[in-house]
Amino acid sequence: MHVARERQLSRRTLLGGAAATAGAVTLTTTAAGTASAATRDVEVAVVGGGLAGLTAARDLVAAGRTVAVLEARDRVGGRVVNLPLGNGQVTEGGGEFIGPTQDRIKALADSLGVATFPTYNTGKNLLYKDGKKTAYATDGLLGAVPPVDVAGLANAAIVQASLDDMAKQVPLDAPWSAAKAAEWDKQTFESWLNANAVVPSAKFLLDVACTSIFSAQPRELSLLFVLFYIAAAGNESAPGTLERLTETAGGAQESRFVGGSQQVPVRLAATLGDRVVLNAPVRSITRSGTKYVVTADGVTVTARRVVVALPPPLAARITYDPLLPAARDQLTQRMPMGSIGKAIAVYDTPFWRADGLNGQVVSDTGVVRSTFDNSPPDASHGALMGFIEADEMRAYDAASADEVKAAVLKDYAVYFGDKAKSPTSFVLQRWDNESFSRGGPVAFAPPGVLTQYGAALRRPVGDIHWAGTETSTYWNGFMDGAVRSGERVAKEVLAAL
Repeated sequence: MHVARERQLSRRTLLGGAAATAGAVTLTTTAAGTASAATRDVEVAVVGGGLAGLTAARDLVAAGRTVAVLEARDRVGGRVVNLPLGNGQVTEGGGEFIGPTQDRIKALADSLGVATFPTYNTGKNLLYKDGKKTAYATDGLLGAVPPVDVAGLANAAIVQASLDDMAKQVPLDAPWSAAKAAEWDKQTFESWLNANAVVPSAKFLLDVACTSIFSAQPRELSLLFVLFYIAAAGNESAPGTLERLTETAGGAQESRFVGGSQQVPVRLAATLGDRVVLNAPVRSITRSGTKYVVTADGVTVTARRVVVALPPPLAARITYDPLLPAARDQLTQRMPMGSIGKAIAVYDTPFWRADGLNGQVVSDTGVVRSTFDNSPPDASHGALMGFIEADEMRAYDAASADEVKAAVLKDYAVYFGDKAKSPTSFVLQRWDNESFSRGGPVAFAPPGVLTQYGAALRRPVGDIHWAGTETSTYWNGFMDGAVRSGERVAKEVLAAL
């Protein structure tokens, strides 16, 4: 890792994102490129150096096209980032998991020599509910089922089956065209749950699933968007299911990347060399004759085609001339980012394993309500990772890093005992406070958005094309969806050039 970038990442981690804005526009030379190259003339300008933009660039270059990738940050990866722990060790501050049917991120990682290893899942999960802590097995007949009352489990199973059945009726490439799209899109996920998850413990389980998946509350989400998201949790041969979204073994959290997930975009960017320009936030995209002028801090690129590989609300912060069509602009005004942070406490050993625990918690209280064992495959140290999501994250957005740390360690001690109070180090990534993310893991659709504006999500505007995980028809919101969107948009651009 470049020394200067490691220092910047460490500083951003300690401040919970406050340093990101200050350092993001500093023009520095890195292994991937430099913003000192003031002008470039290429066939395709790619805005965004995350997995989507880098994948699109890879495929365009492979087809013999000239490309420039403009990345606002001082690193590649977007919502995928490794956080340094010292002594060459890292942990993941953003997207990290990979599971079955996530074929495209797996193929990309394989091609770059980035291996995977199983997420630690040996031992029992913990349920903390109503002030009581209960351990439960992950390998029962029904899988990892929290030990709530029988009526709640039965109701939750019915609700899950209903959601999966409805999701099968949602066309992945056009969810707004589903036969019941208007009915589903006019209500929140919360209102539907209130009518169907009628046992309180079942409602609790579905609420936890919702915040864990979207980093948003059920009241914020369109039911149609939730159904689409479930349908997208699969591939061409395996329909999506809610279980695949939420499970560890056999689900989206099944595996992790050796060396951290950012190894994938870092190695991918290395194959593109100086085509990737860092510290170059794009400010405007202007049509000039038959080309576009893409103006970023420190660099201007002229191109025949432009790929914007950013979440919709961030793509909206660029100035476009001519103006974007109203439908596209209205769409971006209505798709907010989820609210999420990740807090990782590091210990000499993963001590919870000796107690027969796998480090995974589901809780009804606290700032951290779900956790994972984020230790490296050799268990050379222990790491507990907690998600801070939705209302809990928003409540701490303005808090100091020390205040967040104190709240997180209090929760960890409740779940895992007094040893959790004294980590050897602690890192925090608050995506809400990142100037070039402003939340995560995905931009979501509230009621009324998909049926009114969804068609503008992928539709090109002139010679501007849209990528990013939010545009994917499979694994929307995940690293796999980002890769798929890059592959899709590259084909789209190549067909048009």
